[in-house]
Amino acid sequence: MTEELSFPRQYARTQRFTLGAPRAFTVSPDGERVVFLRSRSGTDRTYLLWVLDPYEGRELTAADPVALLAGAEEELSAEERVRRERSREGSAGIVGYAVDAAVELAAFALSGRLFVAELRAGTTRQLPVPGPVVDPRPAPDGRHVAYVAEGALRVVTADGATDRVLAAPEGEGVTWGLAEFIAAEEMDRSRGFWWSPESDALLAARVDESPVARWWISDPANPAAAPAEVAYPAAGTANAEVTLALLGLDGSRTEITWDRERFPYLARVHWSEGGRPLLLVQARDQRSQAYLEVDTATGATRALLTERDPVWLDLFPGVPARTPDGELVRITDTDGARRLLVGERALTGPELHLKEVLDIGEDDLLVLASAGPAADRPETGEVHVHLVNSQGVHRISDTPGRHYAVRGGDLTVLVSAAPDRPGTRVAVLREGKRIATVASYAETPLLTARPRLTLAGARRIPCAVLLPAGHREGDGPLPVLMDPYGGPHGARVVAANNAHLTSQWFADQGFAVIVADGRGTPHTSPDWEKAIAGDFAGATLEDQVAALRALAGEYPLDLTKVAIRGWSYGGYLAALAALRRPDVFHAAVVGAPVTDWLLYDTHYTERYLGLPDQQPAVYRRNSLVTDGELADAAAPHRPMMLIHGLADDNVVAAHTLRLSSALLAAGRPHEVLPLSGVTHMTPQEQVAENLLLLQVDFLKRSLGM
Repeated sequence: MTEELSFPRQYARTQRFTLGAPRAFTVSPDGERVVFLRSRSGTDRTYLLWVLDPYEGRELTAADPVALLAGAEEELSAEERVRRERSREGSAGIVGYAVDAAVELAAFALSGRLFVAELRAGTTRQLPVPGPVVDPRPAPDGRHVAYVAEGALRVVTADGATDRVLAAPEGEGVTWGLAEFIAAEEMDRSRGFWWSPESDALLAARVDESPVARWWISDPANPAAAPAEVAYPAAGTANAEVTLALLGLDGSRTEITWDRERFPYLARVHWSEGGRPLLLVQARDQRSQAYLEVDTATGATRALLTERDPVWLDLFPGVPARTPDGELVRITDTDGARRLLVGERALTGPELHLKEVLDIGEDDLLVLASAGPAADRPETGEVHVHLVNSQGVHRISDTPGRHYAVRGGDLTVLVSAAPDRPGTRVAVLREGKRIATVASYAETPLLTARPRLTLAGARRIPCAVLLPAGHREGDGPLPVLMDPYGGPHGARVVAANNAHLTSQWFADQGFAVIVADGRGTPHTSPDWEKAIAGDFAGATLEDQVAALRALAGEYPLDLTKVAIRGWSYGGYLAALAALRRPDVFHAAVVGAPVTDWLLYDTHYTERYLGLPDQQPAVYRRNSLVTDGELADAAAPHRPMMLIHGLADDNVVAAHTLRLSSALLAAGRPHEVLPLSGVTHMTPQEQVAENLLLLQVDFLKRSLGM
């Protein structure tokens, strides 16, 4: 649409300013190496593997995909494309790697081939194995590398001399060593095998997708192409059958047994030197879960603990795990707070809202947390890194913003974003003092985001308000654009500048933009997150309205011109707003929405709405296509722009097509923008740029601007 470098083009070209920024850090236990991924510039999609000497500040390129492929185009297997879609990975090159215990050997897949890198020497070689290779992982001792090819779990010696199959699929729809759709999309479990600490065996998941219903995703722009077959476990239907086996390098196989009828979901696996393997298995309704210890000699499991929650039980990164002396580490919701427990001891109180366990040391734990319900200061949108031990809690990230950390030996890599500057900064700390930094090559945005972070109304809803650049106090009221995600796991009100760049761009087009994280979003307490149980349509929409009205007393908002836009859950919320609150909202941009929760997956949907056959009224009440408001001829008809990628295998295009049909039948005006070849992500540069421009045009037309 324009030849000049505009912010929409820059935003798309830089993949939201992530290209060139370092990520995926690993620190060696001796503290001598920091390993990470980074592309060469802010517009280069190809990631390289790097090693930093933190004491000399010298960086070494351990693996360069361009050199390894001799300049050839990267080729992705179907399995690798699926893995990247599940992780929302839109870049190229080395997008993931795994290391041995000493962080001396790294393994990664590139164009379906298996490579290993000697991290001390900085040399890389390809191993001659069958492909296409998926998810290679070295053994802790670095002598073998396990990987998946054609659904079989295989092991090759690190020198490539011997390669063999440990477990092969026994039929159609069976794989070994891969995470099933539900685990990768909803449980944050992207892997399907785990090495023993002794490097002599692996726990491996066997996934049988034959019970799962088949859906067909076609490409209408290419009618000669056959539709893609997808095993999709929609709410109320059968999941994949997931079992676990212990596979010895000596050829032995031991089936791991647990009450799979009661706990069908394999949510977590942990195996460390702290003791026997741990499993976290969940009931289908996610109201109960069991922490199991595996007897590796017999395959039997013993319940260490069974948890129950009348609403649902969340899964957290980094747990369950063991301390070096074998105690169970977990995060649990008790007495209105989300706490860290070691054994039966609670090491944190309601002052913190735990999010993740980052590392477990001999004497302490490194955790990620925001302010909890009993905190003195709410610190809107901030997340900090804390050291926790028996003496108390010490925060190691001391500047406002959102922080993350990786630890190894006596070094900590601290990754920090701030609300008043773009990008992230990476510092390598030793005993709390910075000894090195990792450079970012990410581009500087063409605009400056100016989010005003606040808490709105009696419910203290976290909000970010963005006004046009140059707007002065006393200027007239502005048309309003609500720009939420608004649902589970999706915080948008964050103390990080880059997260607000698109909202600022919309503001600079003449809007007052409000981002509101209502109930259901990650906030400061379990009660806040669980307030949406059985009620997506009520709580999340109510809080958008409440935030808008509360902020109208503080900011120059024209409440006669209010629009809303969103993607995924945000798209659902935008459509909901236009249909159910036309008295408040006057236009909506509805991107990739879930419109009928019967068409969304089991683990996510059933956690919040229950089983469809037990809660049919709940599903009807939260659906857009069975919405009674569509038949209300007296209700104001608000213009809607529906956008959907036709290749989306997460929120399939049927959601938007069914909503459009229902709107047409009700005589309601709307526009539909189908995106050929686009998935739930929109990584294509021109598509991502023009989507923003088309949305602004639609919003201005609809609001009479």
